[in-house]
Amino acid sequence: MEGILAYLLAALLYGAVAAYYWSTRAVAAPASAPAVARPVPAWQPHVILLPLGVHGYSLAESLFGPDGLYLGVGSAVSAIVFLAILVYWAGSRLYSMATLHTLLAPVAVVASLLPAVLPASHPLPNTDAPAFKFHLLLALLAYSLFTIAALHAVLMAFMEKRLHQAARSALFSDFPPLLSMERLLFRIIGAGFVLLTLTLASGIVFSEEVFGTPLQFTHKTLFGIVSWVIYGALLGGRRLYGWRGRVAVRWTLAGFLALLLAYVGSKFVLEVILGR
Repeated sequence: MEGILAYLLAALLYGAVAAYYWSTRAVAAPASAPAVARPVPAWQPHVILLPLGVHGYSLAESLFGPDGLYLGVGSAVSAIVFLAILVYWAGSRLYSMATLHTLLAPVAVVASLLPAVLPASHPLPNTDAPAFKFHLLLALLAYSLFTIAALHAVLMAFMEKRLHQAARSALFSDFPPLLSMERLLFRIIGAGFVLLTLTLASGIVFSEEVFGTPLQFTHKTLFGIVSWVIYGALLGGRRLYGWRGRVAVRWTLAGFLALLLAYVGSKFVLEVILGR
């Protein structure tokens, strides 16, 4: 697989998986009858691994060059989605929630093509520094967990809305109760918050190690801190005041938006709009 072919194959495979998930699960039922999903084959949760493998191959081709790491806005978003699917697939071994793949797979169709559409024009500087590598890994893992949390929150909001409608869907028939989903959401956010805290701290270490100066207060730093405050407030509100339901969903999505603006948004402006 060379050039654009690997990206196209990954996108096509993700699209096929998404179509398969939706066709086998999204079946409406009357309110008077229970929503019953079709039996799930044992191999079905692992279908996502085929496009994930091709995605990983094409992503590696775009990221690693002979003169350094090419992490542009396209490859950054693609890497975040790749890690989100990988982390979720591993985590879904513990929780019966494979339906989230119906949202992750369509997102991955676009994400797998982004490195080809928005390629990095030059490698990142200082990629040999151990502190930078550690910082970058933490940041990508934090983004992937918060991506899962955001999609999880969207599903919770959709489920709550569907509970009050006349028709129900087999799409959600294998989901645990909303309260259980809520507890899982806060576990994901808690893990992501730890990684985000370490990301911000390692950013300070990286700045002092490479440049010999404290962390600069930039647009990226500002929105990173804002997202950290939002998620910290959400976890604190949950613990102290029992925040849940729509409040939890709104704060989760607000924190994710701030996180997107922190890194992806700033890179998009610099690379795509300003052409730097």
